[in-house]
Amino acid sequence: MREAITPRAALLLLGVLILELAFVVSYIGAFHSPKPSKITLAVVAPARTQAAVIDRLGSIPGQPLSGRPADSVNQARAMVLEREVDAALLITPASPADRLLVASAGGPSAVQALQLIFQKADASRPVKITDLRPPNSADGRGLASFYLVVGMIIGGYLASAALSASFGARTANPHRMLIRLGALAGLSILSGLGGAIIIDLIFDALPGHFGPIWGIATLITFAAAASGMAFQVLLGPAGIALSVLIFVVLGNPSAGGVYPSALLPPFWRDLGPALPNGAGVTLVRNYSYFGGHHTSTAWWVLSAWAAGGVLLSALASLRRSAKAAARAAAPEGGSSTAGK
Repeated sequence: MREAITPRAALLLLGVLILELAFVVSYIGAFHSPKPSKITLAVVAPARTQAAVIDRLGSIPGQPLSGRPADSVNQARAMVLEREVDAALLITPASPADRLLVASAGGPSAVQALQLIFQKADASRPVKITDLRPPNSADGRGLASFYLVVGMIIGGYLASAALSASFGARTANPHRMLIRLGALAGLSILSGLGGAIIIDLIFDALPGHFGPIWGIATLITFAAAASGMAFQVLLGPAGIALSVLIFVVLGNPSAGGVYPSALLPPFWRDLGPALPNGAGVTLVRNYSYFGGHHTSTAWWVLSAWAAGGVLLSALASLRRSAKAAARAAAPEGGSSTAGK
């Protein structure tokens, strides 16, 4: 038994078991029972009733909606298309039905949730839905952006893992670290180009945004690759497991791809925007459908992961190089002192 399974191998198996169960917990926890939470609505209504309507929306059990005032239909429409709100409710007392402006390209599941909420809230007054920005016909349920990001993330951390498998996880000196980062940057550019060609030119899922998608996909790949390299420089082979935990176990279900963040449980809803997966989905989706609005935070998040990975790798390599130099100099210093 000891010859077949060493203590180190047993620890690795235990780590695999923990990651496996964490994967199951994370995905089922995020998706098993989607419940809307504070879906933002712009409310257009007569001045005397607008505040009361917003209060009524906010008092629905479970707080699935969060209303904010809008002065006109045009303003409410702009708020939806610029991603300031998820939808807009237009109330005209003289009309037998209210109108709900949505943009299902931002997540069809949220539109379905809104339909159910308003049916239960007041079945006597129907709500007519107007979809201002549906997904492209080749984009199915608006998931092309999510799958593009998943592919780029996987490519990024696998590239860093491949380099560590070939030459060791912990780079011996800053020069070698820079060469590895350069190789990962080159791969990221090619990955972004390939992703843009596939999603735009081959499948026509997100057409007309080749340049922005190429740039975004490149940054997504490099953020995952640089971070993965930093994890491995700091932790050795265990850094690969940390990459899987962050990017796959936690990142994918919280990215807002399958369900938008307003339908996710609190942990995943709060975590998603801080990870490259969620930031990447926001960037690809909003540049493809919403003119790049509401993306500044996502740019900062992706850039921070990329820059942080580079910085941590550089500092760890410098520290290891300094330690190696000190060890090499120690015998020389000892022999010279003895000679004197």
